[in-house]
Amino acid sequence: MAEENGAAAQPVQPKMQVLAQFIKDMSFENIAAQKGIGEGDPTPDIQVQVNLDAKKRTQENQYDVTVKLNVSAKTKDGEKAIFLMELEYTGVFSIENVPEEQLHPFLLIECPRMLFPFIRRIVSDVTRDGGYPPLNLENIDFLALYRNELARRAQADAATPVGTA
Repeated sequence: MAEENGAAAQPVQPKMQVLAQFIKDMSFENIAAQKGIGEGDPTPDIQVQVNLDAKKRTQENQYDVTVKLNVSAKTKDGEKAIFLMELEYTGVFSIENVPEEQLHPFLLIECPRMLFPFIRRIVSDVTRDGGYPPLNLENIDFLALYRNELARRAQADAATPVGTA
């Protein structure tokens, strides 16, 4: 009986398993090559935008988490586009023992962290195969992204007048 009480006092650990991961959509446009732009500063101005999406699957405890990346490179003066890469990378996760109130941040912070090394490799390979030095993405702080999105939504909600739909 004492063992049962001790086991009940132990917190249940969250369980996450990556069931699959895949490129959902990807494009790479080598704008400089298409337009014959070859001269200039070899270190372009690179902008990276990240969006996250999570959806419940029909199977119990399974979720799709998609990281959407938009990587653009322009000349330092911002005048000419060099390349544009868009990538949607999805992971299928089985998640158990995560309280409902913690599931949303878990899906949008922990799951993208698991996918990021694979995304980094794809971006590096595609930019290299596109004729440029491999682009090694800096680590992405998914916690900060999540907090910024919550703050943005709270600000948008506060700006919406009461009584409007």
